[in-house]
Amino acid sequence: MNIAELFVDVQLAGRPETEAASRRFNVPIRTVASAQEVYASVAAAEDPIGRGKHVLYLTRNRGAFIKSCPGTRHYTCCGYKILHIGTFCSMDCSYCILQSYFHPPVLQYFMNQDEMDQELGQLFATQLIHRVGTGEFTDSLIWEPWTGLSARLIRTFSGQNGCVLELKTKTAWIDPLLDLPHRRRTILAWSLNTDEVIRTEERGTTSLDERLKAAARGAAHGYPLAFHFDPIVITNGCEGDYRRTVERLFAAVDPRHIVWISLGALRFMPELKAVIQRRFKRSRIVYGEFIGGLDGKMRYFKPLRMKAYREIANAIREYAPEVCIYLCMEDDEVWEHALGFHPAQRGGLARMLDDAAIRQCHLTAQAAEGLR
Repeated sequence: MNIAELFVDVQLAGRPETEAASRRFNVPIRTVASAQEVYASVAAAEDPIGRGKHVLYLTRNRGAFIKSCPGTRHYTCCGYKILHIGTFCSMDCSYCILQSYFHPPVLQYFMNQDEMDQELGQLFATQLIHRVGTGEFTDSLIWEPWTGLSARLIRTFSGQNGCVLELKTKTAWIDPLLDLPHRRRTILAWSLNTDEVIRTEERGTTSLDERLKAAARGAAHGYPLAFHFDPIVITNGCEGDYRRTVERLFAAVDPRHIVWISLGALRFMPELKAVIQRRFKRSRIVYGEFIGGLDGKMRYFKPLRMKAYREIANAIREYAPEVCIYLCMEDDEVWEHALGFHPAQRGGLARMLDDAAIRQCHLTAQAAEGLR
């Protein structure tokens, strides 16, 4: 993180944990009574979104820390739980929905983690399978160099038997996590794409090779892994590029370490198009063959999505026929055409992923029985 301004919620000023976090950055500190003061500072910039990536706001999460993934009834959802640790990202991907999700976006980090711990304790007490991730509203690991939050969460999850934590990232910042006693209750996950998409659309992220090398290090230290081909950017000949990405994945990682791999085509709310055109003038991704989906998002025409999914899934199965592959936010027709089945035939998508977590993350029989 390259922080230029640091704001602190007045309700947190003077607390030891706030003071410790503030000392990490040699920048001016302003105490504010409301988030609007932070947003006003950012909104005045020529590029508020870009400016927001250099502004950090230490505040409280005034809502729930654990939330259900915001799926839609029109497409199959996986039943994921979001652990809401903070918002926005210091990397700068052209397609990132967070550019239009927060108005304007700034880096927010939630300091009231005693409440987070209470919610996690309640979740663990259910003795049921839960898949939990911190990468919905931010990248899971951008905070790690100065907070140690992921390391603390890994230790927390290692002490229970029914939940798995997924840390999804485009960084390679995992070395401080490698020697922790994780008990396979944490999955290290990477978003993958082709070299061309990473180079042109994912500013400030690590390269494909760096991500794969980090994944190999994680596997060598016993961590289960996951990979997300999302967003798949469909262009002429893209299937060959994604096949080469799959080949490089399995040249670096033994499939026995992988819990699941997801596939999801580029989709975005219509208002994001103008943001991408303004901030990423050389990007061509919004000029593909799109149509409005049932969820209001712009999506590639269904035949294009099905073809891309089928080609990529077939490439994965050549190397890893037993690995759980799933589609993100697609309907049964797309599943059938791309993967040869739809989730209901295997107990539902949530059940598929829970079973994969049970197998790979060594959840106990008691917790697994609760799933039945």
